[in-house]
Amino acid sequence: MSPPDAITFGPFRLQPAQQLLLEGERRLEIGSRALEILIALVERPGDLVTKEELVARAWPDTVVDESNLRAQVAALRRVLRDGRRGARYLVTVPGRGYRFVAPVANAAPKPPRTTTAVPLHNLPARLTRMIGRADVVSAVAGRLQRRRFITIVGAGGIGKTTVALAVAEAVASSYQDGVAFVDLAPLTDERLVSSALASALGLAIVSEDPTGAVIAFLRQRRMLVVFDSCEHVVEAAALLAERVLKGASHVHVLATSREPLRADGESVQRIGPLDVPPPSETLTATEAAAYSAVELFVARASACVAGFELTDADAPIVAEICRRLDGIALAIELVAGRVDAFGVRGIAARLDDRLRLLTHGRRTALPRHQTLIAALDWSYEFLSEPERVVLRRLAVFAGCFNLAAANEVAAEGAVAPPDVPDLVADLVAKSLVSVEGGRDTGLYRLLDTTRAYALAKLTEAGELHCVSSRHAEQFRALLVRPQSEWEGEPTGGWRERGHWIGNVRAALDWALGAGGDVDLGISLTLASVPLWVHLSMMQECRRHVERALARLEFPQERASRRVMQLLAALGAALQQTRGSAAQTEAVWARALEIAECLDDTDYRLRALSGIWLGQINGKDLPAALATAERFRTLAERSSQPIDPAVGERMVGGALFVMGELARARAHTENMLRANASDVRRSLIARFAFDQRILAANTLAGILWLQGFSDQATATAGAALDEALATGHVLTVCNVLADSACPIAMLSGDLAEAERLGELLVERAASHALEVFSTWGRCFHALIRAKRSDSPDRVQILLGALDGLGPPPRHPRYMTVLAEIVESLGRAGEAAKGLGALDEALASSEATGELFAVAELLRVKGEMILLQGGAHAPRLAAKHFAQSLDWARRQGALAWELRTATSLARLRQNGARGCDARAELESTFARLSEGFGTADAREARALLDELA
Repeated sequence: MSPPDAITFGPFRLQPAQQLLLEGERRLEIGSRALEILIALVERPGDLVTKEELVARAWPDTVVDESNLRAQVAALRRVLRDGRRGARYLVTVPGRGYRFVAPVANAAPKPPRTTTAVPLHNLPARLTRMIGRADVVSAVAGRLQRRRFITIVGAGGIGKTTVALAVAEAVASSYQDGVAFVDLAPLTDERLVSSALASALGLAIVSEDPTGAVIAFLRQRRMLVVFDSCEHVVEAAALLAERVLKGASHVHVLATSREPLRADGESVQRIGPLDVPPPSETLTATEAAAYSAVELFVARASACVAGFELTDADAPIVAEICRRLDGIALAIELVAGRVDAFGVRGIAARLDDRLRLLTHGRRTALPRHQTLIAALDWSYEFLSEPERVVLRRLAVFAGCFNLAAANEVAAEGAVAPPDVPDLVADLVAKSLVSVEGGRDTGLYRLLDTTRAYALAKLTEAGELHCVSSRHAEQFRALLVRPQSEWEGEPTGGWRERGHWIGNVRAALDWALGAGGDVDLGISLTLASVPLWVHLSMMQECRRHVERALARLEFPQERASRRVMQLLAALGAALQQTRGSAAQTEAVWARALEIAECLDDTDYRLRALSGIWLGQINGKDLPAALATAERFRTLAERSSQPIDPAVGERMVGGALFVMGELARARAHTENMLRANASDVRRSLIARFAFDQRILAANTLAGILWLQGFSDQATATAGAALDEALATGHVLTVCNVLADSACPIAMLSGDLAEAERLGELLVERAASHALEVFSTWGRCFHALIRAKRSDSPDRVQILLGALDGLGPPPRHPRYMTVLAEIVESLGRAGEAAKGLGALDEALASSEATGELFAVAELLRVKGEMILLQGGAHAPRLAAKHFAQSLDWARRQGALAWELRTATSLARLRQNGARGCDARAELESTFARLSEGFGTADAREARALLDELA
């Protein structure tokens, strides 16, 4: 008997021949492997289908891990909504396989055909299985029944012919008179298109134009005609398709081309690259194999290397290879075929020379598909001369470009500016230029493989230098704007120009490289600094600036304005990328020296800001305060009205670290009270951070120490929200590290502290901000240890302590250090933290960094008690008394409450228990908010106990 047309179960209808799963009339999106597993199960309802049978069915040519099967079954269950509202379809038989348990019904089979003739078709045999196109094949097969004429359009090597053949095979049984496959690639004369169709139909026609005879032959037939590779005979193919469709009402046409035929009745199906995984260093082999590009790579690599398997170690590398090949099927097949020669890592290392890698294909492939260069040659050969010129000139764009940029670069000589938009549109239609992010963006790009090919053509034409120069000059002009514009522009505006980054990199690499234009490169480097700073790409900024400085050759340049500007940019970059303190200090000192020689107020302020930050980080607090005062005085001469307020913030920041909380708060609030329109101007490009958000950040820390924990939490939260809204990662990291994370931890909200710590680690790592990455890792380890009772928490804490590094440490490390040591003590390892505690106390006394000294003394008292001994209570009480003295002199009510609680607990059973309770009660009574914090709850509970 014939197989059923469909199998129904529940609300679903499965049509195996068409590779379709429907719910009612709606086609469900389901991967090819999950669909194959479903077909295997419903063919044997109620029976156990073993795991081995299912793997063999879904992966016939590949050795895969069982986890792949589990992943596909899970996907299938999601599509079927298995288990929801009592509907059950799949049952797992542990260790053995699966059963399909829903009732199934077979639709009536088609009546047998009256003729025994085998349907006509001349489809070339596929030697390898199709990967990653099941959804497209299903969609085209369905639409072909309704629309009659579909053209599959895409770039060379993208897989158009593969999809067309799969569609033809899937629907062949629907056409009584079969399928005729017409390969137009060998044709060199458009007049031969009709003859090629006649030949495919087996017609022996001797005529200059056999079209009429072909249509007469097709008129009474139900057939599918496949025109493959129409791009070089597009007009003739379009005309013939129209005439066939009009003259033979039961004939359908499927075509492939790198551009639409633009024929009457045509429906276009564009196919894009195969799916590639997003960048991830933790990508596993199982996760990577779920993407069709990686699946294709593994299948083709397995075919050339016996026993090849994708490992977790290689998965991120293979994913990167597939991304850099733009998910182009042919490119991936060619490169995977070189695994035997180079291995996965060798291929990754050679990708920059991708045209060499892409020159070894299967001998059985069509000539134009044996290598990617052949495929690209095929496209290039049939372009008009103006299209060739524009394509190769567009190759200088390393990323996206708009039509205005294309005009600047491509319009010269025989190519006039008004012609460029139409020529770009023609290249888009021919699938040689891609529209990026949808047609509304107005952005275009060349796929990397196409760009490499076009660059080679640009070099052959002798145009590389002049076109690269125009490209670099164009982006220099885009980046050089009046200072008043980019100073006040929000970071969001710079993020919208993210498509500039690849082009700026490429322009800098050319200009500062051998044979480039050094003066243009240095000018472009300076112009690009605001871009890198606004996007928090400080590692990149540092690399380009150091390269530009190295290219300065003349002695007179050593004191020039542009050297001063480069040094200021380098100083800011070094401070965020773990430059040595001595190196950073020397860079800023030289920048200040040149600025003073040139009497440049702006760059004197920039240099002083960098020097101040270095002094804060290096714990030279008296010098930091003096530098801040010097900045504030000089700012009165500045043409920028915000600069005096920035000076107030710097003075307040230094005073805060020194423990002078009242004065610090006054100066910080002065900054925040400055003219609102001035404060809103973030000045990120000048001072590397959003100055208003940093002031709020400092205020949050002050408020917490003064005992206003609710206000502190709200202020830190608002600062973080504002920083996140700007998208400026440097400012986000600063707020997280200096206020949001510590305040959540000190308030006892460890879940929130862990969330914020993870956010800091992720943001810092994404932009290679090593200073913040180190702090974030230590903080996150501390919170994990505090939230866990696992045996390894001591090692986690010790690792966090080691991660803080040797002195001098940034002030933000002090509260974390105190928490790490106290946690170690509670884990029975008090002695291991006391050395670091003594070191921190000595450093605080020597440098004047006193804001946390009360807490360090309290924690030392607690550690002494935990160590025990006859003199421990007396020594601990001494440290608690010193802590209280420091806290009260500074107005640090938060530290005072903690110490008063420690002292009351120490004395609760002694002769001075009443004094301790009275002291704690007096301190607690001064709290006006924050009664939900861990410290307040602990103090309240102890007071109740002492009562």
